[in-house]
Amino acid sequence: MSTLFAKVLTFGVVPQQSAMEMIKEWQPMVSYLEKATGEKIVLKVERSIPEFEKVLYSGGYDIAYMNPYHYVVAHKRKGYSARVRDEKNLVGIVVARKADGISDISILKGKRFLFPAPDAFAATLLIKYELLKKYGIDINKEKNYRYVNSHDSVYKGVSRGIGDGGGGIERTFNDLQDKETKESLVVLYKTKPYPSHPFAFHRAMTGELKEKMAKAIVDMPQEFLVLLSMKHLRETDDAEFDSVRDIAQLLPSVEE
Repeated sequence: MSTLFAKVLTFGVVPQQSAMEMIKEWQPMVSYLEKATGEKIVLKVERSIPEFEKVLYSGGYDIAYMNPYHYVVAHKRKGYSARVRDEKNLVGIVVARKADGISDISILKGKRFLFPAPDAFAATLLIKYELLKKYGIDINKEKNYRYVNSHDSVYKGVSRGIGDGGGGIERTFNDLQDKETKESLVVLYKTKPYPSHPFAFHRAMTGELKEKMAKAIVDMPQEFLVLLSMKHLRETDDAEFDSVRDIAQLLPSVEE
C-alpha cells in the first residue's frame, strides 16, 4: 500500500545491481530530493527484480524508477505516470567471456544464457525477441537459461562460466565496479534503442506534488547524475512509451 497518506513517500528503484550498490548510488539522490522538496522520502530497495515488480504492480511505491516494460504495465494496472527520464535511450546487450573466443552471436545458439529477470525489458525481453528474429535463436524454446536477479549477477555469472552468454544493458555494464569481471567480458550484441527508464508517480499523488517532484528531479545537480551514471534528465510523458507498448505485443511470452 502506498505510504502517501502517512506523509512519508516511498521511492522504489528497480534493483539492477546489488542492494549495497543501489543504496550507495541512490540514497544521496533521495536525500537531495528531501531537501529540495521538503518532503519525507524513504528509499526502498528490494532483494530482486521480481520482488520489485510485485510491490510496483500493487501500487506500493509513491515514486518509482523502473524499466520501460515495467512502466507500461504499472501505468495500465495502477495509473502510474511517467514524468522524467534520462535523455539517453536504453540499449540491451549480450555479453560473453573473452576467453571463449566467441566472435559471432550465432555461435551462442543452443548455449546457456543468463538473464536478470523474466520482465527485464532490454536485458531479457528485447534480447530474446531480436535474437529469435535475426538469428533464429529461440531462447524460450531451448529453455537453456537462468534468471539470476540482477544485471551484476549476470555479468559475474558469465565471467565465472555459469552461463555462456548473458543479457544486460549498456549503462549497468559500463557502471560495473568489479573490474576483473568487466575485463573478462566482451559485448557481442546490442539491441535497438528504446526510451530509457522513467521516474513515474503514483496516481494518488496530487498534481502539485508531482510537479514539485518532477522539477526537483530534472534540476538534480550533476554530482548525483554522475553517481547514477546518467547524462541529462528531461521531462517525458506517457505517450513517449507507446513504442514500448507496440514492441511488447510482439515479444516472446514470459513465464509467470
